[in-house]
Amino acid sequence: METVRIYRLNNIPQSVKARIREAQMEAARVWNDCCQIHREARQSGSRWPNRDDLQKAAKGRYALHSQTIQMICHAFLANVDTTRQVKKNNPKMRYPYKTKRFYPLYWPEQAVSIQAGRVVLPMGRGRKSIVLKVDLPKNAGACKIVWNNGYELHVAIPVEIEKTIGEAKATVDLGQIHQAAVVTNTGHAVVVSGRGIRSIKRYRDKELGKLARMQARCQKGSRRWRKLQKAKNELAVKTSRQIRDLRHKGTRKVIDFCKEQGVTTLYIGNPDGVRTNRCGRKHNQRMSQWEYGKDISYLKHKAKAAGIESFTGTERGTSSRCPVCGHHQKPKGRTWQCRKCGFVGHRDVVGATNMHRIAYGEKIEFPSKITYLRPGKTRNVVVAATRAKVV
Repeated sequence: METVRIYRLNNIPQSVKARIREAQMEAARVWNDCCQIHREARQSGSRWPNRDDLQKAAKGRYALHSQTIQMICHAFLANVDTTRQVKKNNPKMRYPYKTKRFYPLYWPEQAVSIQAGRVVLPMGRGRKSIVLKVDLPKNAGACKIVWNNGYELHVAIPVEIEKTIGEAKATVDLGQIHQAAVVTNTGHAVVVSGRGIRSIKRYRDKELGKLARMQARCQKGSRRWRKLQKAKNELAVKTSRQIRDLRHKGTRKVIDFCKEQGVTTLYIGNPDGVRTNRCGRKHNQRMSQWEYGKDISYLKHKAKAAGIESFTGTERGTSSRCPVCGHHQKPKGRTWQCRKCGFVGHRDVVGATNMHRIAYGEKIEFPSKITYLRPGKTRNVVVAATRAKVV
């Protein structure tokens, strides 16, 4: 299997940035032409184009490497296949139709040349290659250049699948205040805090609000307006990287705990139904920014690398049932107190404990040992508003 390592391209020359921008616009032309060919086939009722048809139509027409064009065509067909599957349950889902102005650049492993302290990305015969001063590992694979408020190089790195020894089973209850609560059938549990992620998001929202109010008093496109916009972009990039770092570290602690306990099967609760509840403006904002889908994706990927089988499912009703007597009640606060039998326990651990009944069809005892962890240190974010003082 492979994992993706992200390198921030901060110090590349302006000439290289201009070439990357032009190449991304050329890649967008490839995507738009694929959309047009596929749309015409659907409207005329003829056979839909396959991989060979798209590659033949795109041959020799674009100022890109041939394998880059092929990977864009493959990505388009993968999008079409995914849309076809989704349309079975959601008929309103549309096939790719939007006209793109930019599109990421792809290079397969055989097209990437890694040298001492730099990587060479070819642009096709007769065109100068893109050379980036990035120190990649020798086993690096396919590369992709994307725009995320600045250019990033995404590199595929092969990872060997480990072997986990044991027969234990575990469940994961995802949340905001606590990123994850894990309970095994061996009587152990771990709770990973998510307060660091929440605090960064809260700080980001407050600072972006300040900058937006300052920007509203400026004329759009003015020097002052552009300066404030740059400050907003810098703040968004810095906080998103911090959140991603904490999210990765938190999910890593979950998998490390499972490996220590000999867990071979992991059930991840999907809290999708919680977002449909409307609980006020501020809480709705927090819920809309809850990236539990990334937590699920990270956990599945790390579990696969650790040799742990993982699957997802519902968690409905798990946080409102007493793990001892089965009494139903609406929980309040972070401590679960049963009005019938007097049981007291951690609210998220209660939810993960009750998931064993859904995932494995068995009832387990409430964990006798609970470990509380933080994903990592929360670094101070540079206040972007101070960089945009009123002149």
